[in-house]
Amino acid sequence: MYKTVIWAVVALSSLISPQISATELPGKGISVQPVQSTITEETFQTLIVNKALEKLGYDVKPIKEVDYNVAYSSIASGDATFIAVSWEPLHNNQYQAAGGDTKFYRVGNYVENSAQGYLIDKKTAEKYNITNIAQLKDPKIAKLFDTNGNGKADLTGCNPGWGCEAAINHHLKAYSLSNSVEHNQGNYAAMMADTIARYKEGKPILYYTWTPYWISDVLKPGKDVIWLQVPFSAMPNSEKIDTKLPNGANYGFPPSIMHIAANKKWAEDNPSAAKLFSIMKMPLADINAQNLRMHNGEASQADIERHANGWIKAHQKLFDGWVKTAIEAKNTNN
Repeated sequence: MYKTVIWAVVALSSLISPQISATELPGKGISVQPVQSTITEETFQTLIVNKALEKLGYDVKPIKEVDYNVAYSSIASGDATFIAVSWEPLHNNQYQAAGGDTKFYRVGNYVENSAQGYLIDKKTAEKYNITNIAQLKDPKIAKLFDTNGNGKADLTGCNPGWGCEAAINHHLKAYSLSNSVEHNQGNYAAMMADTIARYKEGKPILYYTWTPYWISDVLKPGKDVIWLQVPFSAMPNSEKIDTKLPNGANYGFPPSIMHIAANKKWAEDNPSAAKLFSIMKMPLADINAQNLRMHNGEASQADIERHANGWIKAHQKLFDGWVKTAIEAKNTNN
């Protein structure tokens, strides 16, 4: 009987020991304010971070959607806690303007090898042997992509305030395309809907996009469209960044990283959350796939919540490992 009791106690303690009670969780009593842009496709990866923080005991408030400039200034001032889509180098200006490394904790690469650039439909590319955006200096080539009859190529471009618009405008000047290419800006999703409709009608298309995003699952590079190269590297604001890839191709943008950027003081006061931010990684392909589900109609908040919960369940061991490592950092300095 005595041995039975001992073994029962041992068995019970082995079940309890890996768990930390709610009163011991590092985030107990501490609120978190996540922010993101108005691009709803950013919600998925933000929710994954939120749910990990909740496992650490933090009181995570509903995500606030704001302009990127406002996001960075709000985090720097302490009015918000973090953004899960801090692009490097795309957001370098906003990041530095809000205080850079003196105001932000930005350690680890949440999403790697995000691509950006210009694409045209494969049919037109092959018919006219178009491989480089500089070829649009030729009025005859530019006119192929004219959608409004003004003789200029219509480029479905980037919303003001996103950061990519500065790079595109700089490229048009650097590659002498200002007289032959029109940078159309507005509601990107609506403009891309029109672009896709034109493609389905068999008409030439020219557009800017990035990954992870659903566009590249609808218009598949190599099958439906091709990436255009640029004649040389040319980044805005005098940034000396070589955009040429190891294979020699140059699409005008370097492979980008999305970081989790948090208020530096808050991160110093919350080593578990800081550790979590530094170790989380999301596969780009998984975000692409989720974004496509949104495009196909599963775009409500409940849908995105379900997608996030499903991703966690499918990667439970990885997710639990993040949480465990973060909890262990509770009493350490990052």
